[in-house]
Amino acid sequence: MKSNVLSNDILVHELQLGEQLNESVHHERRSDFSLMLAMLTDDVRAHSQFKLPVTTSAEKTTTSEQLRKHFQLPDEAPLALKNIEALEEFNQASLVENQQLDQLRLANTLKPKPLAFRDDVKYINQQVMDNTSLYCQQKHQQKSSTQTQQRAEFNVNAWLTAVQTTIVKSPLMEVYA
Repeated sequence: MKSNVLSNDILVHELQLGEQLNESVHHERRSDFSLMLAMLTDDVRAHSQFKLPVTTSAEKTTTSEQLRKHFQLPDEAPLALKNIEALEEFNQASLVENQQLDQLRLANTLKPKPLAFRDDVKYINQQVMDNTSLYCQQKHQQKSSTQTQQRAEFNVNAWLTAVQTTIVKSPLMEVYA
């Protein structure tokens, strides 16, 4: 079985196999067909039919600040501490210890406290990454190395040619011809 895939790449979708899946079905090579299907990623979103071109349209965007102003809401609670000095105002253990929960709630309402210490949205614990698939790990590495992610273009003409070739090579077409 020949492979169109580079040795360093992960086999992600059926386009990388070319017509090998189709040939293995028509030549009744079930073991090759099963092997190739098993090597594909189990993440359906990575398959070629979901890699359609991205269309850009002018959308009306409403910011969080505009909505807060419109509905007269207080400032948004920060996600994380801005600096180490803010750690003292984050500490609310004394209010909880003295059972002053009303004061704690009032303080958080007037000046919302940060929700976490770390302000790194893209941080993922290594233990979590170790429990993901090899495809997911490679995708995360590529996202972290290149900030501008380009979607693969969907070559409609090549896809239609492959479908037409498959239909023409089909043994059923030879019977009707």
